[in-house]
Amino acid sequence: MKPTRPIILFALMLILSSCALKPISSEHALLRMEKEDISSESLGKGKVLIYNDANILHTGDNTARLNIVLDDKNLGQLKAKDFVIVKLENGNHVFNIRHLDVVNMRSTHKVVITDTVKIIRVKPTITSNKLEITNEFPNNWDKYGFMSTNN
Repeated sequence: MKPTRPIILFALMLILSSCALKPISSEHALLRMEKEDISSESLGKGKVLIYNDANILHTGDNTARLNIVLDDKNLGQLKAKDFVIVKLENGNHVFNIRHLDVVNMRSTHKVVITDTVKIIRVKPTITSNKLEITNEFPNNWDKYGFMSTNN
């Protein structure tokens, strides 16, 4: 019975590590701001902050990484507690979001950007991905950081 234990542990580790999604580099002009300078007043009028609000269910098994394609151009990969700021024209925009669980979880979201859109929350779910305009910072905003551009 002892030889099966290492095999089971190896299979479990393989399953958990296979959920890593390869990062994509951004093709959008990202706006860099010091975190201390980011506020509701500094956003809007096309300046939109997008953050990944993945919870413990996804951070524990490496499925929290979201590859986002915005209007057919790569926005990049947002890991859990990452954010990015992008300049968007008013009008219709299409977000294609993908995360890797046991299978690819893909979703498409159509968003209308206006001068009042400031903050968008994205997160993986157990069956897909979620996107919502919140215009509010998360409660634990101090734990968030700018998306890594070294993908």
